Formats: sequence, structure tokens, C-alpha cells
Amino acid sequence: MQVYLVGGAVRDKLLNRQIKDKDWVVVGASEADMLAKGYQQVGKDFPVFLHPTTQQEYALARTERKVGQGYTGFECDTSTSVTLEQDLMRRDLTVNAMAMDDAGNIIDPFDGQGDLNKRILRHVSAAFVEDPLRVLRVARFAARYSSYGFTIADETKVLMRDISQSGELANLSAERVWVETAKSLLEDTPQVYFETLRECTALKVWFAELDCLWGIPNPAKWHPEIDTGIHTMMVLEQSVRISNKLSVRFAALVHDLGKGLTDPTLWPSHKGHEKLGIAPINTLCERLKVPNDCRNLAILMSEYHSYVHHAFKLKASTINDFLDNCDVWRKPERFADLLLACTADARGRTGFEDSPYPNADYIWQAYLLAKEVNVQEIVQAGYKGAEIKQQLRQKRIHAIAANVA
Repeated sequence: MQVYLVGGAVRDKLLNRQIKDKDWVVVGASEADMLAKGYQQVGKDFPVFLHPTTQQEYALARTERKVGQGYTGFECDTSTSVTLEQDLMRRDLTVNAMAMDDAGNIIDPFDGQGDLNKRILRHVSAAFVEDPLRVLRVARFAARYSSYGFTIADETKVLMRDISQSGELANLSAERVWVETAKSLLEDTPQVYFETLRECTALKVWFAELDCLWGIPNPAKWHPEIDTGIHTMMVLEQSVRISNKLSVRFAALVHDLGKGLTDPTLWPSHKGHEKLGIAPINTLCERLKVPNDCRNLAILMSEYHSYVHHAFKLKASTINDFLDNCDVWRKPERFADLLLACTADARGRTGFEDSPYPNADYIWQAYLLAKEVNVQEIVQAGYKGAEIKQQLRQKRIHAIAANVA
């Protein structure tokens, strides 16, 4: 029985990158051997065990044979005769197909270290095409390691395109697609994930509402970058600079989906795209099973981002109604996130990347002033029922008006 550190932990150790999780592969052992040593079995599709003290994952060395569709259509062999090299051969990328023994020696049968040095993400073998999930995984790795200078090997891009055009991506589960997407959104360069998927024609399979934005023009006066798809990626890039929250970055990603529904005869104008965007956001979120916090902020962002962009032109009564519609009184943190997403939108334009955005502070100040209105004073003044709500609105508008003036 031999145990090796494998995969991402070895890759990141060689890159001097912080190691978050350690995965181990066990060669020459059976399920009975592992259970006898006190390991707890947790794997469903193949044997994975938790170490009795560290709780780290240990998997029996295995080979895989494609027998069905999708990423689950594999038959695994975890017999004690499976070698370390056979186990490493089934992995996706050469940089993920390295192992380290307890003496610190690197076992690298597919030259992962060479590709690390060249900053190349390259598939291990032709078996790469058997698992459609790898298209998303490689796009995620591209997003994670873009800042290190990594690019995807041309021959790997060809295989990713082949998978995308085979129809196999449709066999993935929504949960798996969202997991890869959410992880990518939390990377330092999440735009690379979506750009990579688009390049290999995979984006339109799961993100059709986003994919169609490329080629749709915006008015050059407000959007020097013109193209809505390019603008969207710029907004996502800006969101990384101002927030590490998944919901903010997702809202940045989908804020302009309504422009995909604008009548082309009206281009580059997109009047009404804010409300038009709600339906495609809901459709996308249903398809991917997106968490409610992400969906809800995204819908607010779509419907109301123009209010924030035009903040200084709004009447006090309009600002108050906007605050009401966003339910800021009960959910101020979500409203603050909306303003962050709007800031990313304003800066996600060519030449505006480092521009100040006083609109967000202005709207937040209006909220703080309106929040100071004491409803108990209204009740104590003798107002009842609907009168209380009416008086509260009037006093809040008056408080906001002081800021507007």
C-alpha cells in the first residue's frame, strides 16, 4: 500500500500557491484494507475515504472506461493492480496529473512540470473528450491561472470545441455547471471563464442569454467599447475589484441581458432593456439552479441600475419609491450590494475603469436620511392605518429632498 499526494495540491505547491485542499491516492489497497485501517468511505461513484484523524480525502487508484453519456457515464476499476501512472493518465490536464511521495519526490509521467514552466494548460490524453465537464473545468482553470500567465494549448482548445459541438454538454447536470461557474466567478479573472467557453462554442449551450450579447452595439457616447458582450466582461472584471461576493459578481454578469431582446432596428438604443432583462435572468437562473440571493440581486440590478446611473436627475419622490421597491428598509446589505454592482457597471467601459462614481454615495446618503424618519413619532401624533404609511412616505421624501437640494 503506497500513498501519494496528487493533483491540485502538487500543482499549487510547485507554483508556490496556497494549497487549500489535499487529495491523496492510494495504490495497492482494497476497500477492505482502507476500512480496516479506520478510514470512512464516502464515495458514491467510486471509493473515496476520509482519513480517521485529518479527514482528508483518500481515493483508491483507479482507471475509467466510458460506457454512457455525460460525466457520470464511466465504469471504474479500483483493483489493487491499478498503478499510479494509470491513475494519473485518466486526469484532465498534465499540470493536474502529478504526484508526490512522502519523501517529496515528484512523479510526473506526462511532463506536467514542463507545462507548468511553459504556463500551458494541456490535456493528458485523447480520453479528455470522454468527460464533457472538462470543458468547464479547463475554462475555470484558465480563469484561476490567467494571472500567472497560463493559456490553453491549441490542441486542447480543439478538443474542447469538439466536445461542445458533440451535444455532450447538454448531458451535464445543472448543479455541476453551476458549481464550476460559481467557483469561476470567485476567481481573480472570472471573465476568462466565459470568454473561454465562448471561444469553444460552449457558452451558448448553457448561457444562451449571455452568449447572444456579443455583436449587439451600444451608443458610442456612453460605451466607447460599443459591443455589449465586451462591456459585460468589463463589468465583471470591475466587480472583482470592488467585491468578493458571488451575488455581486453574478449581478454584474447578467445586468444587461435585456439588451439581447432589443429590436435590432432600434440599435444602438436599448430603451426599456432594464425590465426586459428580468425574464432572461429568471430563465438562466432556473436552468442553472442559481441560488436565490444571486437571482434576487441580479433582478434588482437589471431593473434599477439606470436609476442609480441617473441618480442626480431623480426627484426625491422617485428616489423614495426606488428605495421602497428595493426593500432597503429590511434588506440594506442587499441594497449596498446593488450599489456596488452599479459601480462596476459604470466603470466597465473603455476609459472609465478608474472613474469616480458619486452616484452610489448619493443614493446611499438619501437612504440614510430617509431612514432617520421615526415612525413612532407619526403614530404618537395620532395618525392611524393608511395615514401612517402616507405620512411616513411624505416625511421620507422631505428628508431626501434636503439631500437633493
